[in-house]
Amino acid sequence: MKTISLIGAPTDVGASVKGAGMGPDALRVAGLVEALQARQLRVIDHGNLHGPANPWQEPVNGLRHLEEAVAWNQGLFDAVDSALSQGHMPMMMGGDHCLAIGSISAVAKHCRKVGKKLRVLWFDAHADSNLSSISPTGNIHGMPVACLMGHGPEQLIHYAGHTPAVKPDEIRLIGIRSVDEGEKRFIHEMGMQVYDMRYIDEYGMRAAMNAALEGVDENTHLHVSFDMDCLDPAIAPGVGTAVLGGPTYREAQLCMEMVADTGLLASLDVVELNPALDIRNQTAVLAVDLIESLFGKSTLVRING
Repeated sequence: MKTISLIGAPTDVGASVKGAGMGPDALRVAGLVEALQARQLRVIDHGNLHGPANPWQEPVNGLRHLEEAVAWNQGLFDAVDSALSQGHMPMMMGGDHCLAIGSISAVAKHCRKVGKKLRVLWFDAHADSNLSSISPTGNIHGMPVACLMGHGPEQLIHYAGHTPAVKPDEIRLIGIRSVDEGEKRFIHEMGMQVYDMRYIDEYGMRAAMNAALEGVDENTHLHVSFDMDCLDPAIAPGVGTAVLGGPTYREAQLCMEMVADTGLLASLDVVELNPALDIRNQTAVLAVDLIESLFGKSTLVRING
């Protein structure tokens, strides 16, 4: 029986609006533990990590709340690293997306240790590839992809004891539709593979996912980092940085089902759920529904191959 380690990270120190710190408990209220157990999974809920409060200050040298973000990511790195060392599947419940720096750095360390390839599927409305020198806001939740690739403040790029934690060819960005001018240049320079909404509109979500999953095999650790603002705000209003024109419910379900079909999912982030902006917890309920599909829930019994 597969063991899922739930790790709550209740902070919005990297975000543009307050409220994402309530995300982990919203997922619990929406029945996450019970849904996973119904999939015949063993669930260990480690509760919520503790870290510094959000001081809600202005950016310093192009970065907001750097000290607090470093502390939260260190705690998360340690928790994910511990779960992986025990053979468990870590599921980080955010919190804002800056937390993926610590989470994925721990996953990258694990992959190097056990000799596995890493593939990160980054579902997001935003590219999250800003640098302090080009970010219009200084919010660190807009920088985790760049930090993971070794471009960021020193304190945020060395969790794995190895820089960069992730190489550009190990990550796929899916659902992107809001990219700052500086980010566009950075993405081009890095040669990252991005399946934005224009690509999805032209070729379909199935083609995008087939391309994003190309090359994964039994020696691949597949990590999903899912920002709830990837989804269209019509179905997921409980997010701090909503962007019109995102994937529909069925497109999102197809993504999750295709990941499940690989049988390779090994770690997961669910972030940027903001109950303060939600309607009767519907975005958290949707998140649990999608997570169920990641773990194999489908309409019919399907035989692959």
